[in-house]
Amino acid sequence: MPESNAAASPKGREGNQTLARGLSVLLAIADSKRGLSVQQASELLGVHRSIAYRLLETLADFGLVARNREGVYNPGARLATLAEAYLPTLRDVSRPVMQSLAEKLQSTVSLFVEQGGEAVAIVLVEPTTASHHIAFAPGMRTPLDLGAAAYAILASGPAGPDEPAAVETARELGYARSHGEIEAGAYGVAAWIPTGDTAVRACLNLITYRQDIADGAGPVMRDAADEVGRLLRRP
Repeated sequence: MPESNAAASPKGREGNQTLARGLSVLLAIADSKRGLSVQQASELLGVHRSIAYRLLETLADFGLVARNREGVYNPGARLATLAEAYLPTLRDVSRPVMQSLAEKLQSTVSLFVEQGGEAVAIVLVEPTTASHHIAFAPGMRTPLDLGAAAYAILASGPAGPDEPAAVETARELGYARSHGEIEAGAYGVAAWIPTGDTAVRACLNLITYRQDIADGAGPVMRDAADEVGRLLRRP
């Protein structure tokens, strides 16, 4: 069964069970690296194959999923449009700054936002000149108490009673660090973006296996996050 963040038994509000099932299988397909078959969707939702098939075909009708020749449903092109519609200004001003960071530090750089008690990557930029770097897909989620991205997001707000010690350290330094917390052997360095009066808490996050890059990345990440903040405040 493909890995997925979707709940195996969605519990929608009364009257919304079909919608909850559809959204659950859509999230499962988006999270999976191999897509879902009708049988796998049926097992995920705990419903008959005919119900799973109708849900999948409805999603396909709207371009949210696409069925390949083997009968496996993968993310559809319409999902890319929806993704781009989320926080477009933050995405647009962050991308060139992130690309410059990725090239300068020869590492993958991502934009994380706080969402539902998690840190979620919504944009990812890889260096074009490095042959070896860590790659992962947008949509990656981490708990809000684990890893550099989470620490940086928490550090952008007031101190909390149960926050990790790394968050206080991040406030002192201006950036957060972690090692091996999200991926074994990987270093994370993140700096929160001063987003002003918006309700979104966000950060730029770098991930690398090279300690020498991580050791020097903090101030560079801080400057880049501040640059994004300045671009956001432009009229």
